[in-house]
Amino acid sequence: MKLWGGRFKKDSNHLVEDFHSSISFDKRLYKQDIEGSMAHAHMLGEQGIITKEEAEQLIAGLQGILEDIKANKVEFMIGAEDIHMNIETILTERLGNVAKKLHTARSRNDQVALDFKMYLKEEVKDIIDLLLDLEEVLIQLAKDNIHTIMSGYTHLQKAQPITLAHYAMCYAQMFKRDIERLEDCYERMDYCPLGSGALATTTFPIDREMTAKQLGFAHVCANSIDGVSDRDYAIEFAACASMIMMHLSRISEEIIIWSSNEYRYITLDDEYSTGSSIMPQKKNPDMAELVRGKTGRVFGDLQTLLVMMKGIPLAYDKDMQEDKEATFDAVDTVKKALLVFAPMLATMTVNKQRMKDGVKYGFINATDTADYLVGKGVPFRQGHEIVGHLVAYCEENGKALDELTLDEFHQFSDAFADDVYAAIDVEKCLADRKVYGGPAPEAVKVSIQEMEDWLKNQEANKLK
Repeated sequence: MKLWGGRFKKDSNHLVEDFHSSISFDKRLYKQDIEGSMAHAHMLGEQGIITKEEAEQLIAGLQGILEDIKANKVEFMIGAEDIHMNIETILTERLGNVAKKLHTARSRNDQVALDFKMYLKEEVKDIIDLLLDLEEVLIQLAKDNIHTIMSGYTHLQKAQPITLAHYAMCYAQMFKRDIERLEDCYERMDYCPLGSGALATTTFPIDREMTAKQLGFAHVCANSIDGVSDRDYAIEFAACASMIMMHLSRISEEIIIWSSNEYRYITLDDEYSTGSSIMPQKKNPDMAELVRGKTGRVFGDLQTLLVMMKGIPLAYDKDMQEDKEATFDAVDTVKKALLVFAPMLATMTVNKQRMKDGVKYGFINATDTADYLVGKGVPFRQGHEIVGHLVAYCEENGKALDELTLDEFHQFSDAFADDVYAAIDVEKCLADRKVYGGPAPEAVKVSIQEMEDWLKNQEANKLK
């Protein structure tokens, strides 16, 4: 007989049991479910709803189940539907009638909402730690490449001079925002739903603040219907996860391009590359490609949650059982991607000379040539046009701008003088871009220092 089966005259059809059961995936919530039940039992005892002796029996029984699950001594049952009913069934087998008092003043609705929030809170902290590890890798990459000149791109066309350090700190800023988004998400999920009951709380004199504090929540849900029907926190997490994966996918795309024979900007370590079953020369950036590919499934997880929730009336509906697999998948995918990505990035070899050589014929000092003319009194738009004609001339003659003779420069403007060569030297062009946030070494050093200071603050103020 089901624990809820009092009003039913028939057992569930075996097809219904299989379709209805969630134990195959929500069993990962066992720790949170048991901890929540222990806090609830403690509160029931303190409030005199059950005796303190009964509360102690329940807590001891639950602790025993927790230890047995960790030791792989428990086999969950499909017929018990979910992790909550499985644990209660096992507890009843072990303790008898006293176990039947555990669910006093509680519903599976607030129980599952509690477990899910506790689980996500823990996972958010773990993902933030992985992102902080990645930030350390990016900072080190930047420190090692303060003077590694490369072409910055727009439209995948060479644009202006930057350094690999400046590039690395760009992604450091992206992942910093990801961490801040997760921290904001954490704050909004830090509200305890336990005590909401099915949707309308309970007539028993429970103490919601007691259980919330014991379970590490900062607040109690202010509305019992919202407490059981809210899944905004899961959707928000999936949105944060999607952003993380999008950023990982972008840098993966560049790693894939940069490791190609055409670019050869970087070489991935053998440990983070794969070969071909037929082509012995191949060294494939499969980890980066998989990260790029798995991004789509996390986007899909977000879409699943949004579509699941969009038409559900208050309060709880069985549709909401579908929140688990999508969220679990987003958690697992992001964690696995970060676990492989940071060491892949840390162990890759930067081909500094190849990056510098790539600067030569990309006309990335064209803007600086126009700025040079502005310094000689030429209006920028006129200077822009002059340099455009210069670039066309260079392309026709197979030259770089700094390879033109002064006579060739004078064919386009008398404003050019001998000092043009120093002005458009790529290293000078880079060094002159020293405004805050720019690619000049002195500006990048400021960026690195700020990020290191932020990381120290993060370490000192970790989520509790």
